[in-house]
Amino acid sequence: MAHKYHLISSVTCPWVQRAAIVLRTKNIPYEITYVNLSEKPDWFLKISPHGKVPVLVVDEQNLFESNAIAEYLDEMEAPKLHPEDPIKRARNRAWCDYVPEFAKMMSGFYYAKDKKELDEAVADAPKKLARLERALTEERGNDGPYFNGPKMSIVDASYAPFFQRFGYMEEVLKSGVLDGFPKVKAWAKTLAGTDSIKASTVANFKGEFVNNLRRRKLWAANLFEGQQAAE
Repeated sequence: MAHKYHLISSVTCPWVQRAAIVLRTKNIPYEITYVNLSEKPDWFLKISPHGKVPVLVVDEQNLFESNAIAEYLDEMEAPKLHPEDPIKRARNRAWCDYVPEFAKMMSGFYYAKDKKELDEAVADAPKKLARLERALTEERGNDGPYFNGPKMSIVDASYAPFFQRFGYMEEVLKSGVLDGFPKVKAWAKTLAGTDSIKASTVANFKGEFVNNLRRRKLWAANLFEGQQAAE
């Protein structure tokens, strides 16, 4: 029996996007509702134990935390995005566990409070990127273009939201931090051009992203000065 999926999201949250990418990659129909996390409605707080998105309502049952949701969807819905080989699958899960550290590094670019913090993020990035460059060499043993090879995986869905936001920053920052990591740079380009990833956000997502920086009064917003805000 087909399940009914309802994703509870916020417009700019990268963690929700992981779930949306998995749903779209598997061509699973779903509804989506966006909530304002600054004014969380009571109905949302009743179904989200941590008061965070994403929440995936499966029929009438609620799932929370993006990694748990992705794992559930991969167990329940074809095609499988995790590798069939148990060792490979476990190593993929381990690289998904690295996402929070990677996300912290990437968010340092756009959540910096001043130029000093941004410069520190740029200086710190090569250490994290070097680990991924090594992983893309050792884990797949082929030309990709995705983490494991020619097909999308949960790992790709997990990293894509942060590469996407970094891509917006790099358009104006032009730090060149990916230039020393050709495999990571090619991977990020592939993810940016993947249909299920492009369709996993709202229309004019870049504008929403920039608006979010402006609302938070973050230093990175200055770099987008003059660009049209989201309506």
